[in-house]
Amino acid sequence: MHTLAVTDGRVLRPDGRVTTDDVLIDADAGTIEAIGPDLEGDEVLDASGGLVMPGLVNAHTHVSMTLLRGYADDKPLDAWLREDIWPVEEELTDDDIEAGAELGVLEMIRSGTTAFADMYFAMDRVADVVERAGVRARLGRGIVTVGKDHEEARADLEDGVEFATTYDGAADGRIHTAVMPHSLTTVEESILEEAADLAAAHDLPVHLHANETESEVDPIVSERGIRPIEYADDRGVLGPSSFLAHGVHLDDSEIARLAERGTAVVHCPASNMKLASGIAPVQRLREAGVTVGIGTDGAASNNDLDLFDEMRDAAMVGKLAAADASAVPAPAVVEMATSGGAEAIGVPGGRIEAGAAADLIVVDLESPHLTPAHDLVSHLAYAVRGSDVRHTVCDGSVLMRDREVTTLDADAVMERAGSVAADLVARAE
Repeated sequence: MHTLAVTDGRVLRPDGRVTTDDVLIDADAGTIEAIGPDLEGDEVLDASGGLVMPGLVNAHTHVSMTLLRGYADDKPLDAWLREDIWPVEEELTDDDIEAGAELGVLEMIRSGTTAFADMYFAMDRVADVVERAGVRARLGRGIVTVGKDHEEARADLEDGVEFATTYDGAADGRIHTAVMPHSLTTVEESILEEAADLAAAHDLPVHLHANETESEVDPIVSERGIRPIEYADDRGVLGPSSFLAHGVHLDDSEIARLAERGTAVVHCPASNMKLASGIAPVQRLREAGVTVGIGTDGAASNNDLDLFDEMRDAAMVGKLAAADASAVPAPAVVEMATSGGAEAIGVPGGRIEAGAAADLIVVDLESPHLTPAHDLVSHLAYAVRGSDVRHTVCDGSVLMRDREVTTLDADAVMERAGSVAADLVARAE
């Protein structure tokens, strides 16, 4: 057994306590062996002056959209998609998607994310990036039927299911998959039902966008006389392994239905604010017993993949939505970004305890904006930045040591992505 000892730091425990301990990792098994004082390993990672905490889980993103960071801003969702994003996405090549995924995964490693859920295209190329970068992911090909005839729509479904069944368990088990119809309004009813049936047959989760904007809610209500979550339930989409992105415009009956079905919701506060989609009822969801994770959405609508930023946004807008300063408190936000996100997307990680997956980060606390340290959990929610992450470990392997990413060539990744993005926009325009 090859061991890695994370030493001389403080450790965030699952119950929210912070203790002064070392963490011993079985690097071969990718699990945490022990937590306690004076632990020794074959390899040492210095955590002095830092906090060892679970790696963050970005529970909903479109990682290759880093290529479109800052390309189209300050528009509502529908116009943004139809006028800017979808036209440029028509020009995407598989090489483009791989370059964008490399850039996004590099950004996430550097800001403390060890696992993410991703919906996009050419997901085999995204899977290749995940494998060599060393992170953990729940991946799925986005299935869209709007503007397509039935044969094209079925082909989209078949491609999505084929990817999910082929790649589940890849990268030594770090890649998990799902069937991912894009949304309730961009996928025709028969395809949505078949996607849910095929996911169940292959024991795979379903992930889609739901109730993101009022324009996604109103057509279903007017045409079918029911709310979107009831419509999704009737199509077989909901279940204990399914997870929905956004959930901004949920009423009490829908929240109760999600809780009853055990379906998780991924909160994407920055994207929802930037696109003026609204504020998800996070406090009500949590009070009802719904598992809530946090996601950045794509960098085209955020404009970064720093989950610490997202934690702060989630706490702030959660208080506004509830008109209550005690709503969505710091411990809840930290839980949503770690164990809650891991539970939502169904991947290991999210906890620092013996036997858990060795997905963890060390946050450097020796900065003016983190001084004094009255409450470190408060700092994680309100003050820490992605640039404060010193080390990143996933599945027992060190992905970043002292701010240097070990699995990707950062300079080459950024140079390639910049060139590819310029070429992509030139083709589109």
